[in-house]
Amino acid sequence: MSSETDHHHQVDPRSPEVRTEALEDLLVEKGLVDRSRVDALIDRFENDLGPMIGARLVAKAWTNPDFRERLLADADAVLISEGVQGAEIEHIEVKANERGVHNVVVCTLCSCYPWALLGLPPNWYKSPEYRARIVREPRKVLEEMGLTLETETELRVWDSSSETRFLVLPEQPEGTDDLDLEDLARLVTRDSMIGVAKAITP
Repeated sequence: MSSETDHHHQVDPRSPEVRTEALEDLLVEKGLVDRSRVDALIDRFENDLGPMIGARLVAKAWTNPDFRERLLADADAVLISEGVQGAEIEHIEVKANERGVHNVVVCTLCSCYPWALLGLPPNWYKSPEYRARIVREPRKVLEEMGLTLETETELRVWDSSSETRFLVLPEQPEGTDDLDLEDLARLVTRDSMIGVAKAITP
């Protein structure tokens, strides 16, 4: 089978991704849209606005032991009480990083991901390479992404599905106990809630 035929099998011209790309190209060509502004908007939602919903929950868990306990025991009930709604959060489980334990999330079958908590999924999360390798060699993949864990740290990989999506509760950075909720939330990145990074140390 030729590579051209392979390509046609891999890409469905009717898929939302292809249609969106074609629409964007057409709007740019007509001079109606500036591609750099589209990229900037996507980047802002992917890295700033979207993840802030999850980040505020993490910050609240850092400062309120009772809230943390409830979030770990029944995240669905907490999300309802906090008024958090949106796509891909029908059932959420939160896994806490702590001394000696580090959690990381993947979706090996497709790319299930809690959009309403984290915004847009990063491209690498959807890639076949990440989905396959993080299960087989998680330590190596995390190192390649810039996160080196201590040898004795237990690494737990959670496989999201359409029934259950996972969120990592990262450890609170040392020396941040005096920060307020908003400042703490700014230390929580999307990647730290997937588990491929730690929260930012100010």
